[in-house]
Amino acid sequence: MSPTIRPRRLRAGEAVRRAVREVRVHPAELVLPLFVREGLSEPVAIGSMPGVVQHSLDSLREAAVEAAEAGVGGVMLFGVPEHRDATGSGATDPDGILNVATRKLAEEVGDVIVVQTDLCLDEFTDHGHCGVLDDRGRVDNDATLERYDDMALAQAEAGSGLIGMSGMMDGQIASAREALDTHGHSDVPLLAYSAKYASVFYGPFREAVDSQLQGDRRTYQMDPANRREGMRETLLDIDEGADIVMVKPALPYLDVLADVAAESIVPVWAYQVSGEYAMIEAAAANGWIDRQRAIAESITAIRRAGADAVLTYYATEYARTLKETR
Repeated sequence: MSPTIRPRRLRAGEAVRRAVREVRVHPAELVLPLFVREGLSEPVAIGSMPGVVQHSLDSLREAAVEAAEAGVGGVMLFGVPEHRDATGSGATDPDGILNVATRKLAEEVGDVIVVQTDLCLDEFTDHGHCGVLDDRGRVDNDATLERYDDMALAQAEAGSGLIGMSGMMDGQIASAREALDTHGHSDVPLLAYSAKYASVFYGPFREAVDSQLQGDRRTYQMDPANRREGMRETLLDIDEGADIVMVKPALPYLDVLADVAAESIVPVWAYQVSGEYAMIEAAAANGWIDRQRAIAESITAIRRAGADAVLTYYATEYARTLKETR
């Protein structure tokens, strides 16, 4: 090796390593997913996600305030209703848990943090699918779009600062965009869950929202083997008017994330999903990995692959860490 080529010179000390670091994470680039359950007076722990809870309205407010104080960029709300039906009517009820929670948080912290809402029917239906079923038990794409349009309007009217379209129906972005624009909500941005895979890593999330799903969602979520399709879905969503696009899950799909980030003309986000969180927690609890370093490394890897922001259950905790080490 030539004496002038010594890459290790730039790794010799922490100050030098910090000076040449290629990727940095800022608290504003983190989004905290939050679950709020109807009828709770106290938060309820989620067994498969240690440290994560189903919130009451009061504890939800406290969690959002803590996130805002830590500098987190946004909170993504998921509602867990007491009652479900075939069309997920609770999703569009102004007094439904998600819309009530949205109004409260928008009033409380909406000027300092982006109050975001998940738009999908799975939490609200008694069959657990992300759409309306036809008479053969299949998800009816176009009938579902009508429900999504109504949900988008309900969430916008409740004060949502950004709507996350997570259902993976064809044409959902164009349809919701038209509904919002027609009814005076043209300023509400849409986050498209563009490359959302039919992943086993969603397992703990199903507990978090008390999912009623029997079967799977492989007829509308993407096949984990497909890489090019992730780009195709993303480009379609951008063409339909998506303001932000997302890859979900994150770590198992960093190749897809890198592809999307290289081509997208809009911001690209990624979701470090419940299974990714649960694996870190389980391994750390057994002493197999260093928890703090695993959190930092995993989120940095997602940013390195091209994500402009990361949805992660570690958002508030890691934001505090980042502020302490700056």
